[in-house]
Formats: sequence, structure tokens, C-alpha cells
Amino acid sequence: MHLSEITHPNQLHGLSIHQLEQIARQIREKHLETVAASGGHLGPGLGVVELTLALYQTLDLDHDKVVWDVGHQAYPHKLITGRYNNFHTLRQKDGVAGYLKRCESKFDHFGAGHASTSISAALGMALARDLQGEKYKVVAVIGDGALTGGMALEAINHAGHLPKTNLMVVLNDNEMSISPNVGAIPRYLNKMRLSPPMQFLTDNLEEQFKHLPFVGDSLTPELQRVKEGMKRLAVPKVGAVFEELGFTYMGPVDGHNLEELIHTFTQAHKIQGPVLVHVATTKGKGYAIAEKDQVGYHAQSPFDLATGKAKPSNKPKPADYSKVFAHTLVKLAENNPKIIGITAAMATGTGLDKLQQKLPKQYIDVGIAEQHAVTLAAGLACEGMRPVVAIYSTFLQRAFDQIVHDVCIQKLPVFFCLDRAGIVGADGPTHQGMYDIAYLRCIPNMVLMAPKDEAEFQRMIVTGVNYTDGAIALRYPRGSGQGVPLMEEGWEPLPIGKAEILRQGDDILLLGYGTMVYPAMQAAEILSEHGIEATVVNARFAKPLDTELILPLAQQIGRVVTLEEGCLMGGFGSAVAEALLDADVAVPIKRLGVPDVLVDHAKPEQSLSSLGLTGPQIADTIREWVVPAAVEAVRS
Repeated sequence: MHLSEITHPNQLHGLSIHQLEQIARQIREKHLETVAASGGHLGPGLGVVELTLALYQTLDLDHDKVVWDVGHQAYPHKLITGRYNNFHTLRQKDGVAGYLKRCESKFDHFGAGHASTSISAALGMALARDLQGEKYKVVAVIGDGALTGGMALEAINHAGHLPKTNLMVVLNDNEMSISPNVGAIPRYLNKMRLSPPMQFLTDNLEEQFKHLPFVGDSLTPELQRVKEGMKRLAVPKVGAVFEELGFTYMGPVDGHNLEELIHTFTQAHKIQGPVLVHVATTKGKGYAIAEKDQVGYHAQSPFDLATGKAKPSNKPKPADYSKVFAHTLVKLAENNPKIIGITAAMATGTGLDKLQQKLPKQYIDVGIAEQHAVTLAAGLACEGMRPVVAIYSTFLQRAFDQIVHDVCIQKLPVFFCLDRAGIVGADGPTHQGMYDIAYLRCIPNMVLMAPKDEAEFQRMIVTGVNYTDGAIALRYPRGSGQGVPLMEEGWEPLPIGKAEILRQGDDILLLGYGTMVYPAMQAAEILSEHGIEATVVNARFAKPLDTELILPLAQQIGRVVTLEEGCLMGGFGSAVAEALLDADVAVPIKRLGVPDVLVDHAKPEQSLSSLGLTGPQIADTIREWVVPAAVEAVRS
């Protein structure tokens, strides 16, 4: 059977190990070919090919449910659930999503782009099944760092207290998530534990005790401890914690041995209550370059399969914001030992790996634990340190309560650096940094700023490090800057809440925030060609707004347009509208940004175009708004 013939995972039933191995090879070939051409997550999916095939051979996917944590390890799942023929469109506009989406396939039982959610969701499904008297199996596949997230541990804690709720958790351990010592002794102990004599000893021990004189139907506390002690003798050290939490532990199993995997999953399905199957895999399996560099090949832009190197770009790109951040922060930290960079398992993505290399004592990685990262920073700030919390905009959402409760209520000077703010492209709605302006603007003791270019970005980093009157947040986009020269010295902090006028005109006021400043300037030039002269202001700060500058200009010019790369509801434009309303400045205002929609996966420029946020589109929108009003004014 060829992979292209598989449109339903139940077609794996009855296939021999040899046939499954052939399909595994085809999955890896298609996976590599597609990611090399269009980019995407590489290592995670390559590591779970056999795990996926073995698990699905033991399930009936017309009824059973599988919840994949994060979703970037689920490319093999997509390839055997009817998406082979469209897989070449991966992460492209209107193509196959890079993560699981319930609306894309009936086999995507739960969508996710943020980590550590799978066990909670799967447990919810299992409880719903039991309440409705149904019998299907529920499996959560978690790994690749997700078990470091507190939410996963909360779910394990809950599931362990439900001994009658059947739930399987598959821990995909590629030594990039948790790193227990898995070797010959744990494997040997596990085989002992799964052998018939040991199963008899552990599973039926209570029944055997009940036949002893004077014991009866219930065990005394002493005999209960004896029973549990004998069980622990058969449990590998790595699994003892899960056993104590109420799970039956099985593993570690070789995640690339189909026969062993199928046998283990089959046995696990027979166990009453929650069970955890520990599967040891190799991230990037089958592609030697990815196996050697598991961090670098977690995800890749288009690359050459033979060399593993990124395909060269036709034109040089300006400096990347993450690199500018790393360069600037390292320079500042070299002169200030109180600066501490904090990341939540995204050292390379945020650029903090450079700080780790240069100043390891001033660097902290907490794992996928955004809540802990924020409160840890609050504790550091209490003792006079200068914590710099570098987390993607979409991931900082997970720590909203900690920002409010632990940082802002106590007015602690924590500096939040929100990478990937705005439209991020191919990762889709789970990763778009749409909401940070809205969810941070409403919190007292919080300053919000965004740079128009990379040179101003450097000054804002200095501003954030030096600000001590509460929390301050800096949002910046994914990818390259505008190509302006960087400053190597003489950085000065910006005055808090002060905007700047970039262009003057009498017909309309354009207020740009962050990445929308340059499109505002482009729109102003186009409008000028049509006889409409615009004043363009680089707001710099969404909170506090520079009302001393904005309100008189709005009153004088009489028409205002706000521009932002974020959600309109509660965003920068809302802040301006509120300021105008509160000051009784009654002028027409148009807010341009992201409406109340989810921005799907596509290239950023495609998304911006579909939202009408390119310079020419902005100019057209303003002309359509201004010209009819001017004509009507003349007529009246």
C-alpha cells in the first residue's frame, strides 16, 4: 500500500510490520520534501512517525479520539488522515494548516498551537464519554517540552484522582522535553512489570491479600502499604512519580520500534483508569542533519535537502528584530549586572540564546511556563534586579493573571519584550500577536510602546531597562526591520508617553503605531498626489498616549485615522477614540487595523493585503472616506 492511498487511519488495521515500515519511510519522504519546499516544523513530526502508525493501528478512529499537544508533531497524523494530496500546501494561504484545526478534519479532535493543553482536553473528552455512557478510547500525546507546562501537571494531578476514568497519555520523550535517565535497567524493570507473573503480582495482589485469615474485604493500612511497596519495586524510577500521582506507568518504549509500540499500546488499552505510556523518540529521526541539530531543525524555512542549508534569498534583508534585540540587550547587560533575561523555552526564537552565550549568569530559561516566568520576574524586581521577560505576544496571553496580580498591582518594574507582535504568517491564528495592546492597555501601572523601525527599537530597549515606575511592555514584529542604520552607542531612553510628528498637512491626521507608521507615511505620499495633505504622527506609546500632541492636532485638522497591526477592539485606535471622547473633541475618526476576525495562516504580506493594511490600500480607504465628505460639505 502506498501512503497516497491512505485516506482514513483505519486502513492501517491489519497491516504487517514490514508494510508499516514502508509507510513510515514514505511519510518521512513526504514530510521532508514538503518542509524543504515551503518551510515548517521539521524535527517534531519526524520523531513520531512510528508512534503515530502504531497508536493508530490499535485504535478505531471512527470513534476513538486522539489529542495532539501543540500540533507541530502531528504532520504524520495529517498525512494519514486524508490530507496527503494537499500536503504540499502546508502553511500556505488556503492550504493545510501547520497545526490541528477542528474545522479542517474530523480527525483533528482538538486544535492547539500553545503547549500543555492536551491532557486537560483529553480528560474532558473522557469525562464526557463516561457521563454519556459511551465506550470510545481517548489518548493524549504530549511531549517536546510541553510537560514542563504547569497546565499539563494540573491535568495529570486531576486525572490521577479518577481511577475509573480510562485515559491514555503518551509521553513523547525526545530528551528535548523532560530528560529522565532511560537505559537498560528501566527497560528491564518495565519488561518485568509487564510480564505475566508481575502483572499477576501487581494487578491481583489485593485479591490475594483478601484470602489471608482475618483480612476480609478491605486491606488494613499496613497491608495497603505492603501492596504499594511491592508494586513500586517493579516500577522504574522514572515512572514512580506518575505512579504516585495515580497513573499506571508503562515504559520507556523504543519510539521507533513498531512491534514494541503496538504491543505496548495494545496492553495499555486494557488497563482500567489513567495510564501513561512513556515513548523514547529521536527528534528529527530519519534525517541525519536534523538529528544532529535538534534545536536548529525544530522548524525551518525552505532549505536544501541535501545540505540542510536555507535556500539563499535573492536580495539582502535588513536586520531581524530578534537579532537587534539580542545585540542591544547583551551590550546593556555587559554594563549592568542587574539585567536578567528570562525566556519560556524560546531562547533561540527570542534571541536570548546570545545572552546565554555571553552572560550565562544573567540568563534564565524556565521552560514552557509563562506564568512562572512572569512571577519569577516579579520576585527578581522586588530585590532590585532588572528582569527582561522576552516572550512571544501570543504566549504572554497565558500569564495575564500574573501580569495583573504579581507585577502591576505591586507596581514592580518588569520589562516585557513581546516578540512576534502583530501578524506572524504561516503559523496561523494560534500564533498571531493580535491582542497584546488590548490585554495590556487595560492594566494600571503598565506602559505600552512600539517602534517604527529598528533604530527606535534600540532606544525603546534602553527605555524599558531604565524605567522603574512600574511595568513596561515593548511590542515588536517578527522578521526584518526597515533597513535603517543601527546605533552602536549613545543610546538614550525615550521620554515616556511622547510621540513625534513625521510629516505635516492640513487635511487629515494619521496616527501610526509601531509597524503601521511606515505604511502611514506611504499612504500620506499617495494622498498628496491626489491633493490631500496629511499630518503623520508616530505615536510610539499606546499608553500613556501623548494627548498634549494628539488632541490639539485632531481639533485643528478635524479628521483622524489610527493605524495598528493588532485587534481594533480595545487596541490603539480605541485608546485614541477614548481620549478624544473624554476631552470632548468631537471629530470624525476611522480606525484601521484587524477587525473582529481570526487571521488565518498565510504570508504576512498576504494577510496585510487581505485586511487592507498596505500603504496604497490605506490611501484608497482614506480617499473613499474623505472625498465624499468634502463634496457633501461643499454642497451644503
